[in-house]
Amino acid sequence: MPAISPKKPYRVGRSRTGLGLFATKPIKKGAKIVRYFGPLLDSRKKKDDAIENKYLFELNGRWTIDGSVRKNVARYINHACRPNAESDVMPRKRKVVIRAIKNISPGEEINYDYGTDYFKAYLKPIGCKCDACERKRKKKRAEARAERLRLKLKAAKKALKEAAKLELKAKETLERSLSHGLNGNSHHPTLNGNLLTGRHRTSARRVSATQSAILPKPRDNQDRQSLASA
Repeated sequence: MPAISPKKPYRVGRSRTGLGLFATKPIKKGAKIVRYFGPLLDSRKKKDDAIENKYLFELNGRWTIDGSVRKNVARYINHACRPNAESDVMPRKRKVVIRAIKNISPGEEINYDYGTDYFKAYLKPIGCKCDACERKRKKKRAEARAERLRLKLKAAKKALKEAAKLELKAKETLERSLSHGLNGNSHHPTLNGNLLTGRHRTSARRVSATQSAILPKPRDNQDRQSLASA
């Protein structure tokens, strides 16, 4: 990492994406932070036009700054979809200055928007890791977890409902079975609320037979009349 004067309001440090530039002092909105520095490349020259790296900053259709040199501290500034700084491009002067668009506090990482072309070419394939995109992903993950929980609870509620239906159906089946069993004996006669079955009737016939056996048989007409008058 390049040596940075303690008078500068920034330092190079570790960030989520590797290295980044962090404020060491308060930086006011609109203040110049650092210049994007490097040799100028002329697109009309085949040698210059053939150079490819991630630190090329295009000024216009002809001139491009090659910011891959070690002295270019601004190359450590990372992209952000909601940045606290911006690139002030001055094509006529062939220079780029990074300025604050918000008040930046000490310890806060400095970032700016790299632009649509760079985003599509380098960041979109791997996923942007700026704070705004991380918050979006975190929100989506939370929503996905909430949706999975909702579906799980819905399935559990449905299972309980189905179990209640099966229990009710089993209860109704049992009640019908008991009711059918009771109604099947309704054709038998009853005595004082007690059901008379064939066994009871047999016993009654035995009693009648016994009683008739005890009574004396009449010997003649006189005995029959005596029995009749009795």
